Formats: sequence, C-alpha cells, structure tokens
Amino acid sequence: MSRVIVGLSGGVDSAVAALLLKAQGWEVHGLFMSNWEDDADGYCTAAQDFQDARAVARELGIPLHRASFAAEYRERVFAHFLSEHRAGRTPNPDVLCNREIKFGVALRYAERLGAEAFATGHYARVVSGPAGPELRKGHDAAKDQSYFLHAIGRAELARTVMPIGMMEKSAVRAVARAAGLPVYDKPDSTGICFIGERPFREFLARFLPEQPGPIESSRGERLGTHRGLAFYTLGQRAGLNIGGRAGGAQLPWYVAAKDARRNALIVVQGRDHPLLYSTAVITGAIHWLAPPPHSPEGCSVKVRYRQPDQPARLEPLPGGRMRIHFERPLRAVTPGQFAVLYRDDLCLGGAVIETLESA
Repeated sequence: MSRVIVGLSGGVDSAVAALLLKAQGWEVHGLFMSNWEDDADGYCTAAQDFQDARAVARELGIPLHRASFAAEYRERVFAHFLSEHRAGRTPNPDVLCNREIKFGVALRYAERLGAEAFATGHYARVVSGPAGPELRKGHDAAKDQSYFLHAIGRAELARTVMPIGMMEKSAVRAVARAAGLPVYDKPDSTGICFIGERPFREFLARFLPEQPGPIESSRGERLGTHRGLAFYTLGQRAGLNIGGRAGGAQLPWYVAAKDARRNALIVVQGRDHPLLYSTAVITGAIHWLAPPPHSPEGCSVKVRYRQPDQPARLEPLPGGRMRIHFERPLRAVTPGQFAVLYRDDLCLGGAVIETLESA
C-alpha cells in the first residue's frame, strides 16, 4: 500500500481530500503545518484549526503529524512580502507560500515521513500529459486555485495529488457531511496565507514604519497626505481621506500610481479614469509549467485571482521576461502581483508583474 501525506489544514477541502484518498486504498497520513507563530492580536486561527484537523484525523482513523515551518515562512515568504511593500509594490504571499512552504519544505518533510505522494485540498488538477505533469484548472470555476499554484516546480507537481480538483465546492461539503466529518460546514478562510483575517493596514504597520508624503491629483495638485506608499495599492478607493477636495466633482478618488522617487501617491477621480488602465505589462522571467506556445496568440492571462481569462499576445524579451499585450485595456493591474498564462484550462506558467504600459 502506497503512503500519501495530506496537508490537513483543519478545513473541509483537505478533510475530503484525505477521505477520498483513503477510499482509493492509499495509506493516508495527515500533516498539520504551523507557519505563523506571532499572534499578539489574536487573529491567527491555527490553534482551532489544529483541533479541527485532529478531529478529522480521529474520524478518519489516520495518523496526524504536526510540524512548524514558521522560520522558513518568515525567511522565504514574509521577508519578501515586506520587501515588496517597502518598494511600493503589492505582493501575493499565497503564491510564494505554495512554492516555498507547501510544495517545498512541507513536501520534503512528507517524503521523510515515507510518503510516495503529497496531497492537498486545492481546487486544481494535476494530470499526466505528453511533456510530463500538467497543472489544469479546477472543475469549479468559482473556486479554481491554479493561479496560486503556477510557481511550483514541475518535479514537485509530479509528486502531488489534488483529489477534489474535479469537484464542485457544494459536492465537497455534501461528501463531508455524509461521511460525518466535523468540519463539513466550517467557513472558508479568506485571509492572507497563514496570517489570518486581520485588518491589513494595522498589521503591516507593525513591521513597516510610516513614511508620509503627498497625495496628488494627476495634474499635480496636492490633495492630502498619505501614510506611506507601502500601505496603498493601485485601484484602491477606501482609506484615502480626501473626499471631493480641490474643487472637483464629488466623485470617489482611486489610487492610479505611486511615484517612489518623490514618495507621492497619485490619485484620479472616477472608477473608469484612463490612468487606471493598462494595455500591457512587462514581467520577470516566466516560470513555465508547460512548453511555451509556438504562436504569440492563442493564450490568455490572469493578472489577479478570480479574474476572467483575458485574451493576450506574448512578446518574448531577453532573460526569459515577457511583454504581455492585452486584447483590451485592463483596470488596476498591479506591479508585484502575478501574470499567469493559460491555454484553455491548462496553466502554462507565470511571472511577477514588473512594469505597466498604457496606450
């Protein structure tokens, strides 16, 4: 009997993944990861999640291992997270957490426990293709998590199982309820990876000092003072505290750009202001999960999670970088986030967004 280690988070998705693998005849073990140990303000749910994971393991009759990867998380994920915010960009720590922690140190830990495969409750699919393992979208379009998984290595992908990738979320909950799993109705977690659902700006202020500077209109008019470029993201509306100043119409203001050289936050009025739109992006080196397309056409891109696929044209640049042209301008594209490429439901790979281009 082959052993599989399931990343058992205490939620319903990983619980059903373990249940399905046990029904398939695997020797199933659970692994609960503790990756954030600073909980001074009580938002981290790790303690309750561990108790839920224990209850699931007890119900399924499987061993449960517990490991802390907090040091690795701080070094490989959180340090980068803070560095990107200091530079005025908006990173996505979930992508790095998957690459460095879940499918990095946790997968290797599972191998030391004798696992032949590592399993998670992600809504995505790993299938065998002509060029090796392929990452494909989850069947439930509203829950598909392939965007967050595009940066993991192909070697790691080959050792990974995602049992619920062909299921709808409603079906997952129904299976959990029918099996008597105690987490069948547990709400989904929506906070930052392993940090919890806490007020983001207050959390960030614990680690980054405020660096006030001017809030300016696109015409250079000073409208107010910001707390520091790190605390804002492109397209943001809330928290600017400038109302309808400078004699403008009472339309809401949105963050359109950050001028790091002058420490200035540039804002515009109206959700559809032209300065909020980009026609192309330049990325870092693409991490390919599948062979690059032969034609610059015929693929699509997501520049944020849950965004519908956007038709795109690819222009290779030196060093493995890419200029990605959008078929139509996209709103609030953000440096530091990821551009992930697809052909139908196949995830081709992706890269961090470095710069924006407008018409």
